Amino acid sequence: MKKAIVFGGSGFVGSHIADFLTETGVETTIFDSEYSCYLNEKQFFIQGNILDHELVEKVVEGKDYIFHLAGQADIGLGFESPKETLNLNIQGTINILEACRRFNVKRFVFASSIYVYSDMGGFYRASKQACELIIEEYQKNFNVNYTILRYGSLYGPRADERNFIYRIIKQAILNKTIKIGYGLDEKRDFIHVQDAARMSVEILSEAYKNSHIMLTGYQQISRKELLDIINEMLGGDINVEILQPEIDRLHGHYKLTPYVFKPKLSKKLVISEYTEFGQGILSCMQDIYEKYVTQES
Repeated sequence: MKKAIVFGGSGFVGSHIADFLTETGVETTIFDSEYSCYLNEKQFFIQGNILDHELVEKVVEGKDYIFHLAGQADIGLGFESPKETLNLNIQGTINILEACRRFNVKRFVFASSIYVYSDMGGFYRASKQACELIIEEYQKNFNVNYTILRYGSLYGPRADERNFIYRIIKQAILNKTIKIGYGLDEKRDFIHVQDAARMSVEILSEAYKNSHIMLTGYQQISRKELLDIINEMLGGDINVEILQPEIDRLHGHYKLTPYVFKPKLSKKLVISEYTEFGQGILSCMQDIYEKYVTQES
């Protein structure tokens, strides 16, 4: 039986990847600083920090596939704590790569971001760019095979307040008011987390070895369109308050596209069956309703 470990496997994306690995017959271990409330009876859990290089080395030994989704992923927090963000994201990645090098793992899968194409994203983006370069050097010099996944805007079950769609749906359901801190014309290619997780496991095939893969949605949705969809689904009586237009520029978010001209490209992975956006939004609503309304009544 193949064995995998998911660093950051208690989180939004990592927990779904762990589930897909388990479903495909891979013995799966979750490594995280916080216990996973999504752990099932077939999975193992280890609590720890990726900066603990001795523990990282210990848990990587004997594994075939390493998924690295741990670290600091909040753009705003990156501006507030640049030193901590860079240290955790870069040094933590190096610790895992060193363990992969020592134990000859079959594939190192790294969760990056489409922000690597951009000049936005601040220290978070800088840390991802640095990690990608370091990963490539480990492959060239030590034959550590990798797949770099550049995730777009994710949404779906198990999200929390850091996720934009989760945050505004929760406001709409509980308060009938959505407060957002920037304008309505920004566009995103939203991708359902379960689609992204499934593709994150499918890339373990030889075809995606030492590749950079984009995992984004299939339809651009503006924030205004998203708010209109949510409002209509919830009966049309949701109030929207724009608090500080254009504050996204200060917090490192892009408006219409993450791309600036750079010579390094990647492939975009697509699947024939995926979660339709409206159905995905309904699943988010159901998840939030059951968590905050049903349990309290």
